[in-house]
Amino acid sequence: PEAPQAQQPEVTVITVEPKNTSVTFEFVGVMTSSQQVEVRARVDGFLNERLYTEGNIVKQGQVMFKMDAKPFQAQLDAARSALAEQQARLWTSQANLKRVKPLAKANALSKKELDDAQGRVNADAAAVDMARADVDTAQLNLGYTNIEAPVTGASSFARIQNGAYVNAQSGPLTYVAQLDPIWVDFSLSEDERLTIRQERKSGQLQFTDTTALTVELVLSDGSIYPETGRMFFRDANYSTETGTFLVRATFSNPDGELRPGQFVRVHVKGATRPNAILVPQQAVLQGAQGFFVWIVDAEGKAQVRSVEVGNWQGDNWFISKGLSPGDKVITDGIMRLAKGTPVKIVEKGTEAPDKAAAEGESAAPDKAGTSSD
Repeated sequence: PEAPQAQQPEVTVITVEPKNTSVTFEFVGVMTSSQQVEVRARVDGFLNERLYTEGNIVKQGQVMFKMDAKPFQAQLDAARSALAEQQARLWTSQANLKRVKPLAKANALSKKELDDAQGRVNADAAAVDMARADVDTAQLNLGYTNIEAPVTGASSFARIQNGAYVNAQSGPLTYVAQLDPIWVDFSLSEDERLTIRQERKSGQLQFTDTTALTVELVLSDGSIYPETGRMFFRDANYSTETGTFLVRATFSNPDGELRPGQFVRVHVKGATRPNAILVPQQAVLQGAQGFFVWIVDAEGKAQVRSVEVGNWQGDNWFISKGLSPGDKVITDGIMRLAKGTPVKIVEKGTEAPDKAAAEGESAAPDKAGTSSD
């Protein structure tokens, strides 16, 4: 009796079909406020009370702290009195000038006396202007005793407590971080930036319009933030500390879901790789000589093919060299293969029927199933 033939290993393959493929670049980013402003005292005095709830959203112009206003009210009253005094002097000098002018015209007074009267009017008018400026300054200082939120945003805790003496050098009382819009900062390494430039120059990577690139955020729980953003800032220089190139994108954040300091994954979309070849990650192996895949040759045998890989795209590798259109790349059943071994191609998720095996039937190579994860 004849010895039974060894059963051919069953494999699943995909047929290489180059096509224009959208590219997503992934980075780690950190959220930052679009405007984070320190709240400081602008006049010297005692802090009376805090009028906001720490951590809550405050509106621009909302009073956050109140200082003791009595000294500033007294200064304003004194400035107003000084202004009234100067206005009275101006009125007197103007009345005297009116009397002097007709007498000087009739040569009853000398020209010098007319000039002296005019000079007193000019000096008193200047003194009134100075006194009025003092009133304006006193009013400003009194207004500064109400310390207001400079922007609308999330408030921090109070750094200085009620009753403390504060001035412009005391440091910030707190800060307010604007949340809408909010920015995300992420960085490109020098190698990444140079690679992108070289691939654009060689035609391996295309951007229809760099201003049309969209940015997507993936939160820590894997969910995707519903708003898309746009890049609007690229730093002029590499960071001397990290050797990276800073890029910034802006997002609408009406509900305050995103907060400064929050880490996210950043997906930049809008680029295309023309005639790209994608292969599932499980099909790409790495050995001593580099990356390789198993393929099924024209005779239905398993062979090894060395490849050069690019970036990941979801669950796939971009293959830059080593594969050609029509190649059949093995994606499942790799562990049972040896070079030159005849294989049986089956569709993914199926097995050869027992009846077909009993009758000696085999799946023809030209009926190979294709799979695209």
